[in-house]
Amino acid sequence: MTAPSTAPAPSRGGRWIEEWDPEDEAFWQEKGEKVARRNLLFSVLSEHIGFSIWTMWSVMVLFMGPEYGLTPADKFLLTSMVTLVGAVVRVPYTFAVAIFGGRNWTIVSAALLLVPSVAAFVVMEPGTSFNTFLVVGLLAGIGGGNFASSMTNINAFFPLKKKGWALGLNAGGGNIGVPVIQLVALAIIGASGGPRVLLGIYIPLILVAAVLAALFMDNISSVKNDTGAAKDAAKDAHTWIMSFLYIGTFGSFIGYAFAFGQVLQVQFGRTPLQSAYLTFIGPLLGSLIRPVGGWLADRYGGAKITLWNFVAMAAATGGLVFASMQKSLPLFVSVFVVLFVLTGLGNGSTYKMIPGIFQAKAVAKGLSGEEAASYGRRLSGASMGLIGAVGALGGVGINLAFRQSFLSSGSGTGAFVTFLAFYAACFVVTWAVYLRRPAAAEAPATASTETKAQLSYAEV
Repeated sequence: MTAPSTAPAPSRGGRWIEEWDPEDEAFWQEKGEKVARRNLLFSVLSEHIGFSIWTMWSVMVLFMGPEYGLTPADKFLLTSMVTLVGAVVRVPYTFAVAIFGGRNWTIVSAALLLVPSVAAFVVMEPGTSFNTFLVVGLLAGIGGGNFASSMTNINAFFPLKKKGWALGLNAGGGNIGVPVIQLVALAIIGASGGPRVLLGIYIPLILVAAVLAALFMDNISSVKNDTGAAKDAAKDAHTWIMSFLYIGTFGSFIGYAFAFGQVLQVQFGRTPLQSAYLTFIGPLLGSLIRPVGGWLADRYGGAKITLWNFVAMAAATGGLVFASMQKSLPLFVSVFVVLFVLTGLGNGSTYKMIPGIFQAKAVAKGLSGEEAASYGRRLSGASMGLIGAVGALGGVGINLAFRQSFLSSGSGTGAFVTFLAFYAACFVVTWAVYLRRPAAAEAPATASTETKAQLSYAEV
């Protein structure tokens, strides 16, 4: 995993930054902020296209009518496996930033998106076997890895007080690749175009993203491969607790983004065009609101925003159970859009919690100043890849839950009941770990290190 280091790095020329200290206010104001924002902009572009390629099969299955010979269960299985690959590759993509440099890996990861795009362009026609579609769909999963490398890279560019906004904007700009490809597909379906037209639009955009990254992004020399940080992050319970919570937020976002159109088709009998008219709205609003979740977390505390967000998500899911049982399409779509918005808010607030948690641990250990900041950056950078990977697995679970629910009862109601119970569990975990103040709060001077850390977590 990646972690900024204070050790001096040899000069390598090119677009390598040898000294980077965003916590130094003078450095940040003089030149740091300008450089960080430029890298953020082009990171968002590459990640945005990565998300579009990752989720393109949520759109492609809408094109695949009876002539393709795929059942609804086949389509849910296909999108589940694409989501799975996107989750798994996030771990090596996080390592890649440290090995190659943030700019260099952005170029490579953007160019790699040509592989699934060209492969899908070749095979997308009736008569192709399901196994072929499955293999080609799995290739699209590499687009999901762009998120992990992008977030790890941008985490190193910004100071702690700006991370919620910066990470939220970076992730939100990437997430918006989901509704954008759905909107483009809507236009193509409406114009009676085929899936190859959609792919033909994205292939040149991939090349543009790679070239712009080469021209305008930077590598930070002090971000070096630190296997110790990876091991420490993997051993830390908070990495896995936050992974669990991120399943509830981002896992929901990406899972619903893949499944929404299919649910409308299978449960409510919508045509591909009718489904496409509706599927983009939720992911669009959920993506746009993600930076707001990060901003609210910066202002009020990530744990508090996350806690009440899970309450709202559970309430919205209860509304979906009711709408599903009543077979009310207007109510179903309206509440689903609200749920998408809540997943976006939760994505922003949970990711803001990560650097705050490790900063709190540093303070509890008695560290301060740059030493505390370095400790926090080291472990938060290392943990983000793991948290992002495990969180994305929630999307796999959602698609498999819908598949089983439709196979068992012909409805998605059973899946929604399961999701509601999971959000309730997320609420309990958030409160118990990050907001419940221990009895020792009345005597902090004598409290243990873990108690002091727990007291600090309420502010993350």
